[in-house]
Amino acid sequence: MTDPPDRPNPLDVHSEPLWKQDFPYDSAGEEEVTRREFARYLALGSAALAAGTLGIAAWTQLRTINTGEPQPIVALDEVTVGEPYLFSYPTGNDPAILLRTSVTDIVAFSQKCTHLGCVVYFQAAEDRWHCPCHEGNFETTTGNVLSGPPTRPLGRIDVEVRGDTIWALGSRP
Repeated sequence: MTDPPDRPNPLDVHSEPLWKQDFPYDSAGEEEVTRREFARYLALGSAALAAGTLGIAAWTQLRTINTGEPQPIVALDEVTVGEPYLFSYPTGNDPAILLRTSVTDIVAFSQKCTHLGCVVYFQAAEDRWHCPCHEGNFETTTGNVLSGPPTRPLGRIDVEVRGDTIWALGSRP
């Protein structure tokens, strides 16, 4: 039995290596990048990604929630004591939640958890704001962290009653 004419004998010492026969593809400049250079590029790329991630994390921790102009939210008689009221402030893309804790006291917060931005809701039985994503809990009237992974309190929105309407005055971290 003889080998086909286009394929050299693998036992021939002067022929190309077997892998080169099976994969006869070359690329221009393939000898120009050494393993050391590749490792250096890999380390620099990883460092750049890590720095970018740290920068984004720092920005999200240090920025305040959106600040807005005073605007009416809802009529006072439409909000029951102990029942939350959902609204958007300062824009339609910023979910917020208002709670009338007593006949005279009203609090409002950004509805985004300060951990990863999940939506918080009011648990009346526990008297707390709760984030179901990672079991974060916040105090009802101040928004301070009670438990879970969040490290910052909920973003508070200042509110006041003007006539028969609840107004959002602005927000603060």
